[in-house]
Order: sequence, then C-alpha cells, then structure tokens
Amino acid sequence: MAASPTYCGLVDCHCHLAAQDFDLDLEDVLEKAKKANVLALVAVAEHSGEFEKIMQLSERYKGFIFPCLGVHPIQGLPPETQRSVTLRVGLDFSPRIAGSDDQKGEQRQVFIRQIQLAKRLDLPLNVHSRSAGRPTINLLQEQGAEKVLLHAFDGRPSVAMEGVAAGYFFSIPPSIVRSDQKQRLVKQLPLTAICLETDSPALGPEKQVRNEPKNITVSAEYIAQVKGVPVKEVIEVTTQNAMKLFPRLQQLLHK
Repeated sequence: MAASPTYCGLVDCHCHLAAQDFDLDLEDVLEKAKKANVLALVAVAEHSGEFEKIMQLSERYKGFIFPCLGVHPIQGLPPETQRSVTLRVGLDFSPRIAGSDDQKGEQRQVFIRQIQLAKRLDLPLNVHSRSAGRPTINLLQEQGAEKVLLHAFDGRPSVAMEGVAAGYFFSIPPSIVRSDQKQRLVKQLPLTAICLETDSPALGPEKQVRNEPKNITVSAEYIAQVKGVPVKEVIEVTTQNAMKLFPRLQQLLHK
C-alpha cells in the first residue's frame, strides 16, 4: 500500500474572501497568507450574490483560491438585520435567528436540497451548524451524505464523535485560543478527523478583530499543543485530510 504524500503547507478549508472586510486590501491579505505557508484557500459563499465574485477570485488566483458555493442558513437584509433562510447550507438554530419550528423546518428543507445536489454532483459539503450540532449530523446521515466538513462545530464532543464515526471532518478556527468548547472538542477528536479553517473575517484569535487566512497557523499551533504533537505533524495530517475531502486540491501536487 502506497504511503500518503506529505505536505509542508496549510489549507484554509473555510474562509469568506468575498466579504466586504477584504475589499480594500485582499491582495495584501493573500500575500500574507502565502508567506504564512498557506497552500490553498477554500472561499465559501454565504448567498448567491457572492457566487460571481468568488468564481472571479478563483480564476484570478487559480490553484490558490478554490470556490465553495452554497446558501448559508442566515441571510442578511438591510438595514443590518438577519433572518433565517427561506425556500424562495446548513442549520442555524440560534434562538434570535430561527426561533420558530416553521423557520427550522424551512432551513432543513433548504439544507436537504443542497445535500442532494452535492451528492448528485459528487461534491463535498462545507456545513454551518450553529446551535444545531446533533440535528445537523442526524440529517446528514439520514440523507446519506459522505464527504462532509463541519466548520466551527459548536456542539458537544460526544456528538462530534458520531460525525467522526460517519467519516465526517471538523475544521478548527483560530478562535480555539479563546474557546473552551473548541479546546474540549480538539482533545476528543482524532487528528485524522481534523481540518484547519479561519472563517475569515470572523472567529479570529482576538474577539472583534478582523481575522485573516494567515492566522490559520494559530489553529495549527494550538492543536499541536492540545494534542502534544509537533506542529509539523498537525500541518501534514490536516492538509492530507483536506486533500481527501476536497479532491480538486490535488492539483497542488502538480504545480
């Protein structure tokens, strides 16, 4: 059996490069990421209005930015209000967003449609599941989803282990340095089920400070500390995990 290839760079499996926070200095942000040894960025959409921008970025930075298109369960509306997604990926059962059973039911239907589409196209799912860890994992299993990344999972480690048993991956953001829940999660998760993310511009090491892809090194270093293994091992294993989950990243091998 052939040994898995080794990688010396990092993969940010979930970031929001189309966010307005990066409109003025994206080039600089990406350069800093490259200097931090980031091999690839998976740029995630929050709504259909970002699809074109993300595709343009993936073309402009081919082989570095990879597009991930879908519909986030929270939809912004002017002026600065938020609501649950409607049928006109993922679940967000935060009481202020989806307080009613009707809203939760509608989120489920949107999520199911995205799971079915991903299965039909043989694409991985990059899933948001705030305050909905167990319902999300249950629904993914019910729908037969196989290639799954649960980003910034905020559920119990015991629930996450049900996802591990189903073959799902969990990506850890730099906010782990200030999150007891994320620290408990990483203690329990096997390294073979962990990926790295920044969720830029959110979930940085410092609250209320814009997060950037370069901070993925913070995640790697903290995971190494919690697991008691070298940072190099965390980088190699999490990047191998990202390659398994996102096969199109394999083109990095042929650069």
